[in-house]
Amino acid sequence: MRRTFLELGVPVALVVLATVITGGISSTQQLEFENAIVMVAIVVALYVFVGNSGVISFGHISFVAVGAYLAGILTVDPETKHFTMPSLFGVLQHSHIGTPFSLVLAAVAGGVYALLVGLPLMRLSGLPAGIATFAVLGITYNVLYYWEKVGPTAQTLSDIPESGRWTLGIGTVIAVAAAYAYQRSRFGRMLRATREDPHAARASGISIYRQRLVAFTLSGALAGLAGGLYVHQLGLITPDLFYLDLTFVTLAMLVFGGVGSLWGAVVGALTISALNSFLGDAENTVHVGFRLTLPTGTRLVTIGALMALVIILRPSGLTGGREVSLGWRRRR
Repeated sequence: MRRTFLELGVPVALVVLATVITGGISSTQQLEFENAIVMVAIVVALYVFVGNSGVISFGHISFVAVGAYLAGILTVDPETKHFTMPSLFGVLQHSHIGTPFSLVLAAVAGGVYALLVGLPLMRLSGLPAGIATFAVLGITYNVLYYWEKVGPTAQTLSDIPESGRWTLGIGTVIAVAAAYAYQRSRFGRMLRATREDPHAARASGISIYRQRLVAFTLSGALAGLAGGLYVHQLGLITPDLFYLDLTFVTLAMLVFGGVGSLWGAVVGALTISALNSFLGDAENTVHVGFRLTLPTGTRLVTIGALMALVIILRPSGLTGGREVSLGWRRRR
């Protein structure tokens, strides 16, 4: 019970704290805090597969995009869709649901898409797996960008209803709880065994392919949920939101915090979100006792340099790849 309270309770408490703080700050800062909460959900979804399997994935933003597009389009009024997206599939054109149900469907869509993609790809490891998942990201981006049957193509759809901070906070807490439940389950333990020693795991009767596929599907479902939260936080969708920038930033968050732990995923997401927001504001001039104006592109360059520095100096990340514990008391 004590271990569960620390390993699950502390990350959840951070998310709840950020949600509470969001209600008492300016509108500009509120948007940044809400974005940080959603980033936690995306990075946690990425952690479920990458952290437990040790296999890098550049394609998880595809599942975020699928969840975001489905949740966003289904919550837009049919008359608006008929005017702005006349070529949509009929079921998307005429359906209209509330935000909570759209988040459920977003999670289902992300999980189904991940399952279909994972069936052939989960037999791969190392560089081939990374390249294959990156190809999935490219395919998804181009389908959303050009195919008018599934969305507004290259245009921006800005009529999506926005959600309150508690919807975002509760959705993120659900993602964190699901990730923790998985890593403590026998499936999570078996997958981590394949990460540590694939040959020994295979000799013990563990199917590496099956365990990776289960984690990939669950991770895709959580990514779809995070995509639904993201689109209802922004109130708009456009293909460029779900491509290289978001892929790079979320991977940086996971690496910075610590790939091997849920605690690291939460800490990394919140820390890099804060840095990302500050540098983005600084590119448009920010007052910190004096006027600070940074060149355009400083944000991504700084985050990339920080990620490289962490990999060199502390490969296991800020948290050392460990969960929150009372180990210091035992050592004392």
